[in-house]
Amino acid sequence: MKRINSLTPRDTVRELDRYIIGQGAAKRSVAIALRNRWRRQQVESPLKEEIAPKNIIMIGPTGVGKTEIARRLASLAQSPFIKVEASKFTEVGYVGRDVESMIRDLTQLAINMVEKEEQERVRQKATEFAEERILDILVPPPPRQRFGESEKPPRPEGEQPPEVISLSFDGEQAAPASTREKFREMLRRGKLDDRVVEIDVTKPPQMPMIEVFSTSGMDDMQSSLQNAFSKIFPKKKQKRKVKVPEAMEILRQEETSRLIDFDKVVKKAIRRTEQSGIIFLDEIDKIASRGGSGGSGPEVSREGVQRDLLPIVEGATVTTKHGPVKTDHILFIASGAFHLSKPSDLVPELQGRFPIRVELDALGEKEFYRILTEPRNALLKQYTALLATEGIELIFEEEAVAEMARIAVDVNNKTEDIGARRLHTIMERVVDEISFDAPEKSGEKFVVSAEYVKKQLAEISEDEDLSRFIL
Repeated sequence: MKRINSLTPRDTVRELDRYIIGQGAAKRSVAIALRNRWRRQQVESPLKEEIAPKNIIMIGPTGVGKTEIARRLASLAQSPFIKVEASKFTEVGYVGRDVESMIRDLTQLAINMVEKEEQERVRQKATEFAEERILDILVPPPPRQRFGESEKPPRPEGEQPPEVISLSFDGEQAAPASTREKFREMLRRGKLDDRVVEIDVTKPPQMPMIEVFSTSGMDDMQSSLQNAFSKIFPKKKQKRKVKVPEAMEILRQEETSRLIDFDKVVKKAIRRTEQSGIIFLDEIDKIASRGGSGGSGPEVSREGVQRDLLPIVEGATVTTKHGPVKTDHILFIASGAFHLSKPSDLVPELQGRFPIRVELDALGEKEFYRILTEPRNALLKQYTALLATEGIELIFEEEAVAEMARIAVDVNNKTEDIGARRLHTIMERVVDEISFDAPEKSGEKFVVSAEYVKKQLAEISEDEDLSRFIL
């Protein structure tokens, strides 16, 4: 895969096509938004700071790929990405989470990303240090000679020099080297894996149980208090007897923690959050006032959430436990079905912060067939791989796949339209018997035909009331 700084919009769409069927307009919009981020980085300051991201609203029914497009886009961009439901936020003063919590969550996710990258960067050096500590246990180094002492104590008269220990492995005589190097070679070859060693493990301090029943704006209080107590209470060492491979992993983790500068990790993560973070605001239509007119009760709360969202989307500084985070250049992608409301029902100021609006198409029989077969993570490939673990070769005939697509569309039309998510329930019903009997039929081949699909789904798909409960 190409690096993000060389991904053209056409490249991005091509990558999204590998996992998402159709929705070309939405793919084009997010591809352009992603490329504009790279373009902004090439612009000289101070103009660069004035270029704001063009946020997007995706409009379309459930199960057509809105969330998947945003998630795959973040994966392509290697950006911190978080998906939140707008309906779980409430206006400050009501019970619920405040909108700033999503910035705190995104920052923490970015810190985890950067920390993992740093762990990979120092992994080789940490492994070398852990190896030396293991060898210090297996072959203790000689005590250091004090200054002014003679180099070697005189050997008692008549005592013979000690015999040289000869180590061999794989039937070959060890090369003439120090005992430590011989043990190092044995350690790397796994010859010492069964040996038990005693190591000192850093035990986390025993801290008092803290639970904060907080209202909005206090989401970080519990973790902040725990962090404060962890610095007050000293860390203790605990001796453990473990086998060499487990000891190696424990010591590698300790050495990795020592090699990583957490302050630099936090600074880099905050910068990445501010410059390339992506927030997917799902169900934004649920906080739109019905008909756009103000009222009382829920309408007041919905409009209050919109007004709380406005400064975050527009650009504000949010205080987190790791430091202030600016939201000016975070990309917001909102989505909603908008079947009971419309984007114009949002407050005008919030509408203006989402200049790109793209409508996603409902999925039909042709798209369902492609979803089942084409993507890299297609459902047929998933079920085939799952049953292959039981030794069963599962084969789907082309007519069977077409029949499943037809039934999925039919059930969506008769009941609630849940888009491609209907395929999951259809597939489960089709392979129900095969999955149950799989352990007793290892080594067999099973062909799923159109007749078998009809047999498994006929009664349910024809009975509309039953379909509502089962499919």
